[in-house]
Amino acid sequence: MTLAIKQQKKESGAARLIGSGAAGISELVLFHPVDTIAKRLMTNSSKIFGSGISYSQGVSNLGSVLFRDAASKGLGSRILSLFPGMGYAAGYKILQRMYKFGGQPVVRDYLTAHYGSNFSRAFGERNGKAILHASAGSLIGIGEVVLLPLDVLKIKRQTNPDAFKGRGFFAIIKEEGMGLYRGASWTVARNAPGSFALFGGSAFTKEFIFGLEDYNKATTFQNFISSIGGAVASISVSAPLDVIKTRIQAKEFGNRDSGFKILRLMLKNEGFGSLFKGLTPKILVVGPKLIFSFTVAQTLIPKIDSLLR
Repeated sequence: MTLAIKQQKKESGAARLIGSGAAGISELVLFHPVDTIAKRLMTNSSKIFGSGISYSQGVSNLGSVLFRDAASKGLGSRILSLFPGMGYAAGYKILQRMYKFGGQPVVRDYLTAHYGSNFSRAFGERNGKAILHASAGSLIGIGEVVLLPLDVLKIKRQTNPDAFKGRGFFAIIKEEGMGLYRGASWTVARNAPGSFALFGGSAFTKEFIFGLEDYNKATTFQNFISSIGGAVASISVSAPLDVIKTRIQAKEFGNRDSGFKILRLMLKNEGFGSLFKGLTPKILVVGPKLIFSFTVAQTLIPKIDSLLR
């Protein structure tokens, strides 16, 4: 007889919000420049290094891509140029982490209570448990599309600041309306497998490497290792769709190029490898950002829950 998946101890809503919010704030402060670098690399369509380009010219090209107008200025100006759109970034990142890391346990609890036995019968108790966690992550990732306008404004600030000249936040909202949801379908297509891989990779690590029955009892080290597995899997799986989504969002306001048109032009002009632009820096520097915030959230939520009880 197949056993149903055991209901994991439920943390309080306050603990989930506080823990995930703290993760978002910490991530924003430490990693916003890294995110800017990755976004600028992903939206760059010119060759930086390669045949016929000298090393010094390549370094100059890279500086122009990363620092834009501040490339020829002093170190301080170049560093500050990596902090555009902090207001939008704060709103987006904190809300995103509170929604994603605080919301996934809610969906997980619902799936466990109503469909736990189905997952257990289909995949076995241990596999079913990990896949249930992954499925909850995928569903919460799809719903993340509601925050898309803040993400669009953040990315435009990072990659196309001229689009904001003479217009404030409320003017943009009024003028663009639902246009701020451009790229929504590509965002959903990226988030569904990406979030599945993030939460699934973490759950599989806890289940099969550390042998944990209650994931909330994981140590900080176990959460860290589990987050590495989930983050690398998530970034790799979602990379091509993330590049397309970012290019859609980086366009001028009013630009109506579809994701499929952008994909076609990318493959024609830049080759298949363009779908993975920015993947290496994302894994090396954006990966730690996700690993950091995911570890903080997974560690803090059960600890804060214990303090609040």
